[in-house]
Amino acid sequence: MVGTSQTAAEDRGRGSGRDRPDLATEAFLAHRNLLFTVAYEMLGSAADAEDVLQETWLRWAGVDLDTVRDQRAYLVRITTRQAPGRLRTLGRRRESYVGPWLPEPLLTTPDVAEDVELADSVSMAMLLVLETLTPTERAVFVLREVFDVGYDEIAEAVDKSQAAVRQIAHRARAHVAARRPRGAVSAAETRDALEAFRRAAETGDLQSLLDILAPDVVLLGDGGGVKQAVQRPVVGADKVARLLVAGLGRIAGRLSLRPAQVNGYPALIFRQGGEIDTVVAVRIDDGLISGLYAVRNPEKLSHMERATTLRR
Repeated sequence: MVGTSQTAAEDRGRGSGRDRPDLATEAFLAHRNLLFTVAYEMLGSAADAEDVLQETWLRWAGVDLDTVRDQRAYLVRITTRQAPGRLRTLGRRRESYVGPWLPEPLLTTPDVAEDVELADSVSMAMLLVLETLTPTERAVFVLREVFDVGYDEIAEAVDKSQAAVRQIAHRARAHVAARRPRGAVSAAETRDALEAFRRAAETGDLQSLLDILAPDVVLLGDGGGVKQAVQRPVVGADKVARLLVAGLGRIAGRLSLRPAQVNGYPALIFRQGGEIDTVVAVRIDDGLISGLYAVRNPEKLSHMERATTLRR
């Protein structure tokens, strides 16, 4: 008995093959929320991010851990390498998508809102800006600006030289800076604008809606061909306000509106018969709502019943 215990202890001390799957699993689980966040920011789709994590795990399980100096960096590299190909697949899928495509919203935990940089990076407004980057630009921007990954590690992840990565990062930063919200927006400011929007929507007060909408506000709706939604962007405060008053007036009394933390910022959830019908997120510029994003596609609402933990 003593001999058996001693042998088992020696095996554990040497990191026996029997223990390796457990060590790989522990490392993967320790970084899973980070890896999901990386994949989600690169793809804008929680479902596809989960698929990337599955592929990451399969590749990680076959790695000789003795050769890995930094498990976090190695796992991020595996995840990053899966994202560009997945983005191209998503791009082809969107070519046949019915109506505007919006990122998949996430019900997020309170700590995401407390990390202002993380909340900004996963906001619906920022994810839409990231959609305008090439797959490689998006990967480089996310890794560098959000997760502060070194240029050397990014170069390995995207199979580019460090000099090329620096140029890509510079180009992506300039591109994003020209398109992101014009100033830092606090959660409180977003919450106040949404509360004013909710009151105006519930009362059908056209003037109150006009008061909180930017002159060039854009309304995007994503029904995925399954639920009714605007088929093209609606631009301008008057057009958006009148559309909202008419649309909400037809369904008054059938929907309940509740605030929630979505992608790190306050948003509204419309429920009908207890089921989530629509998630509405906003972009704020200079204290006014400049973007309204209404996600109705049921396939994109599966991560709205339970909060998702995001990490940097």
